[in-house]
Amino acid sequence: MRQIPVDTSAASVMVAKPPQPKLKDRRTGERAVDAETGAPLSVVDVMFAANDEVEILSVAVPETGVSGELVMGTPVALTGLVARPWENEFNGQKRHGISFRAVAVTSLVAGATKPKAA
Repeated sequence: MRQIPVDTSAASVMVAKPPQPKLKDRRTGERAVDAETGAPLSVVDVMFAANDEVEILSVAVPETGVSGELVMGTPVALTGLVARPWENEFNGQKRHGISFRAVAVTSLVAGATKPKAA
């Protein structure tokens, strides 16, 4: 799968919605896991502001890369953020979009908890 590195150095990023478990199947509640490590994934919605534009991004991150202090409005750093274009077909309808993935989401608030060790 193609991955496009995202430069966050000139962006302001803050939590829009605290981490939630990423689900593979909403009907069964099955958790999504990292294909390489098997670690459970979480999703953090962040407000990403750069170049006079603001977007809300849903970022998938391994559970071990999520700080325990991520509440709405917390400024954060996104380590290893990549964009992944995707396309699929469902009931004859072609769908496409971009998903976002990071190695870690770390609070920039002084004294915040560090991400858990792997």
